[in-house]
This record gives sequence, structure tokens and C-alpha cells, in this order.
Amino acid sequence: MAEKTALVVIDVQVAIMDGVEGQAIPAFQRDEVLARIADLLKRARKTKIPVLFVQHEDGSFPPMMPGDAGWMIHPSVAPLPGETVVPKTTCDSFYGTTLREELDRREVTRLVIVGAETHFCVDTTVRRALSLDYEVVLAADAHTMAGGGDGPLTPEQTVAHHNATLANLPHPTRVVTVVPAAAVIF
Repeated sequence: MAEKTALVVIDVQVAIMDGVEGQAIPAFQRDEVLARIADLLKRARKTKIPVLFVQHEDGSFPPMMPGDAGWMIHPSVAPLPGETVVPKTTCDSFYGTTLREELDRREVTRLVIVGAETHFCVDTTVRRALSLDYEVVLAADAHTMAGGGDGPLTPEQTVAHHNATLANLPHPTRVVTVVPAAAVIF
């Protein structure tokens, strides 16, 4: 039986991609990542693959509060009318959200994941999706993190580390496939 696929776009929001006012450091490889996500969106839409957006909300951080300009999904990859946007408040796109119900309703068993932030929401969502028995494809060059990074690794090292680590997660029946966006097959 063929896997039914959905494209899941995580937290590609203005505050993350363009930086917040006063700290306008754009996300690592912002323009390239946005272009790759836009291409995946175009390909998914053309082949009628479901597209779901996950949008982070943080009531204690004004740029990520619902309605704030920074909270908006980046205009270069914005949802089309009728596409699903799932709000979330944690790194896990499944926790306390309707994402799983939306995927189940569409009978999706395979997720193509792109977005931000690599080391938080992308990582956690990939791991959770695997634990929920989804087949996962991570577009290796279509996830990113806020500009300067916030840990011991540079953003480039963080993305590379997660690509390598997530591709090797053990699971008895499922895998995380990590490929360049251009190699993603819907």
C-alpha cells in the first residue's frame, strides 16, 4: 500500500525568518530556505498533496503573540485560502494541537517536514512523528534557525548535526529519510 503524503511547514514565521525588531538577524540561509520551501509548496499543490502549516504562539514574547506582525507566516510561503494552519505553543507540533487529527482525516502516513527552528520544533516534531509511526522525510536544506544561533554550535553546524542525527533514529518499522528539497518526491 502506498504511503499518503502531506507537506508540513513548521514555524516559518516573520519573527524567526527575518529577525525581530531591534535584533534583525535573519534566519540562517533565509532566502535559500524560503525558496526551497516555496518550491516544495508549489510541487505539493500541483500534485494535490495536502499542505499543513504549523504556527507557533508565545503569549510571553510579543513578536510571537497571535496577531503580531512577527507571528504571521512568512509572506513568501504563506498558506493559500483553505489550507490548514495548526496553532501550537510548544516545540512539539503534535502536543496539544489538532495536527494528528488533521493528518488522520486525510489518511496521511508519510510526512515531508520543513521549517524552523531546526534544533527545537523541527527536531521535536520529527522525533514525535516517528514515534507516532509516520514515515518521515526531512528536507535537509529546507529547515533553519534564527540568525546567530543560541548554543555551542553555529547554525550551519546545527543543521548538519540534526540532518545526520535524525537520519539515524532507530525505529522497528519506520525511517527518517533526509534528502535535499530538490530530491523530495511527492
